[in-house]
Amino acid sequence: MTFYQRASGILLHPTSLPSRFGIGDLGESSYRFIEFLAASGQNLWQVLPLGPTGFGNSPYLSYSAFAGNPLLISPDILCGDGLLTKADLDAYPTLPDDRVDYDLVIKHKLPLLKKASDTFKNGNFHELRGQFDQFCQSNTYWLDDYSLFMAIHDDNPEKAWSEWDRDIAKREHHALQAYGTKYAEAIFYHKFLQFEFVREWKRVKKYANDRNIKIFGDIPIYVAYDGADVWSHPDIFCVDSETLEVNLMAGVPPDYFSETGQLWGNPVYNWQRLKETGFSWWIERFRGTLEYYDVVRVDHFRGFEGYWAVPKGEKTAINGQWLPAPGNDLFACLKETLGTLPIVAEDLGVITAEVEALRDRYEFPGMKILHFAFDSDRSNPFLPYNYYNRNCVVYTGTHDNDTTVGWFAERNFEQRTRVTNYLDGISPQGIHWSLVACAMSSVANQAVFPLQDILGSESDCRMNTPGLAAGNWEWRYRQEMLTPKLTEYLHQMTQLYGRLPS
Repeated sequence: MTFYQRASGILLHPTSLPSRFGIGDLGESSYRFIEFLAASGQNLWQVLPLGPTGFGNSPYLSYSAFAGNPLLISPDILCGDGLLTKADLDAYPTLPDDRVDYDLVIKHKLPLLKKASDTFKNGNFHELRGQFDQFCQSNTYWLDDYSLFMAIHDDNPEKAWSEWDRDIAKREHHALQAYGTKYAEAIFYHKFLQFEFVREWKRVKKYANDRNIKIFGDIPIYVAYDGADVWSHPDIFCVDSETLEVNLMAGVPPDYFSETGQLWGNPVYNWQRLKETGFSWWIERFRGTLEYYDVVRVDHFRGFEGYWAVPKGEKTAINGQWLPAPGNDLFACLKETLGTLPIVAEDLGVITAEVEALRDRYEFPGMKILHFAFDSDRSNPFLPYNYYNRNCVVYTGTHDNDTTVGWFAERNFEQRTRVTNYLDGISPQGIHWSLVACAMSSVANQAVFPLQDILGSESDCRMNTPGLAAGNWEWRYRQEMLTPKLTEYLHQMTQLYGRLPS
């Protein structure tokens, strides 16, 4: 299947999978979910960014643009490989099965991962050790810096890297050597976690690909300031070389939704420096990303054409300015180096003709969100009859939207009537299936639905509420929810609208 064929799929982050360890992982339930996708005729499994998360647990605020989240490692697989014992797993407490309690998961799961690392380091795992050594050698570009960063961070959890001792914050050669020796054990541990994550993820990806299912991933355009990438490559970000503070912060300007705009705080890129390096960091980032995924959604695509830059010290995004970004140069370089890029452009928000031209120059599909289709007149670009180009991905909603059931319940009478009239009534199966059918029947090449919209979940099951500091990224489903009846109905709808695998 090329990405331009008609297909459909499900949006589900692996943390939402069933597991007895309090968080979804890459063990048995990930394979059962792939089997559900295959049985229901789906071609795509879309996930959120897979990196290690920090405060707030957001996949979009990771400690690394290259690393995987150790919390997704399966203790069952570690046990099967002899790195943990059955007694280790039996001692694991009972944690909630419908939400992720991250504090509890971190408290109980990380000690298991540390024990597995110690067993691996001190045991006779010759074949596995050879694979580990090869992994470390192949990924030295990012792995060495990331592992040292995490080792120091774990020892100084309340400090940003700019608050570390000056010599290591500035990456002086003698300090890198000294800290590498001091934290050698912790560095090994973090390298082991990345090795195990990639080993498990690649098995999952192969299982999906063997069943004609593509993994649809996600790249945030910006990285967290307090992360390994900015510490390792401060020259490619707008960071003051002396104070180590962010000079220009990312965000978006004031609009209809916010009088003060959105101030994200991430450092924007020093695009001039990136061009001087031949965009080497971006090339390595995409090279690594395309080992994880078959297709990649690029978040905040408009930032590659022009970006909103806010000076340091500002408390809101009001006093920023638009600056040009060399998106065409970047994507031309990526294409020349890596070939045709399987990218989907997150082109939501205020999009200019120049951003659309950049997207279309490389034939990147854009995104259409049905939840946004009914808030204006009949020229609304998210209404399916306005999809002038099949090369797009239509969603009922995304991870940032309410569930479809919750979205419809919150609409007033006039707004509901507008939706109902467009759909020519509501399906007896519910508004969620009406909107799924609307997306399925559209000309968009791909249609993707959060699993919550297949299950008919209410607002308490939404994945993320932008602007809300707590309670996000926690939702999980239980295995018994994926019933044979549900599988059959989704398959029938997929077949009806011509989206079954060819």
